[in-house]
Amino acid sequence: MLPATQKSVAQKISTVPKSADAIACRVLGKTYDTRTGSPVVAIEDINFTVSAGEFVTVVGPSGCGKSTLLRLLGGLTQKTTGEMELAGSTINGPRRDVGIVFQSPTLLAWRTVHENIILPVDVLNLDRKSHSLRAKQLVAMVGLEGFETKYPSELSGGMQQRVAICRALVHSPKLLLMDEPFGALDALTRETMNNEMQRIWMETRQTILLITHSISEAIFLGDRVIVMTSRPGRIAEIVSIDMQRPRTLEVTVSPQFGEYVSRIRRLLNAKTLI
Repeated sequence: MLPATQKSVAQKISTVPKSADAIACRVLGKTYDTRTGSPVVAIEDINFTVSAGEFVTVVGPSGCGKSTLLRLLGGLTQKTTGEMELAGSTINGPRRDVGIVFQSPTLLAWRTVHENIILPVDVLNLDRKSHSLRAKQLVAMVGLEGFETKYPSELSGGMQQRVAICRALVHSPKLLLMDEPFGALDALTRETMNNEMQRIWMETRQTILLITHSISEAIFLGDRVIVMTSRPGRIAEIVSIDMQRPRTLEVTVSPQFGEYVSRIRRLLNAKTLI
């Protein structure tokens, strides 16, 4: 027989409808063991779906489990409870059909822009010729034509992050996960990258889940914003963003945008978040 806690979770899962969406999380939870023997519950009872081609952002207080959620969906961390699926297939480890962009570009200093982008192709043993063409198309899409033979040290921070985005997309993943991808950039470059990310998404219609500390960034980029509570992280609310695309930076000073910011601030109950 199942222990009482596992039985309770199993019963909860059975009440959440199955989904054919790109991402489906049902009663998802993660608890970390510690050296002191006191377990830390990072997230619990997470339920949401993401449709194919949707851009969903996640915002919440520091330490609420946002990055844990991303690592679970990327197959980098094992769940403790619940279920998670990508395109109807259970996520139980690293997958070839997921691309991940972290806060740091983590480019290889000895490889050129093109060679950095093509890295997943080499690792996954995919056809280099066809994917080299794909890499060239991505370079053009993000405005890096002419920099294919440059090395990371010859690029600005924003340019390096564009290379990281191309690298994550080169093998045409079903899902792109982004963990604070623009957090280390200055304010002006970050605004530029937000515009670029929106344009890239509109051209590719890639399914994206992006983690951020910035309420404004979450609203500007997202079709929906998942608002998380303090640890243990739960979903406080999922806010649908009803604003026409493409969105310009001017929209961030509109009354409608301000209403979304106020609503999410109230949900977070943390006025210091920006």
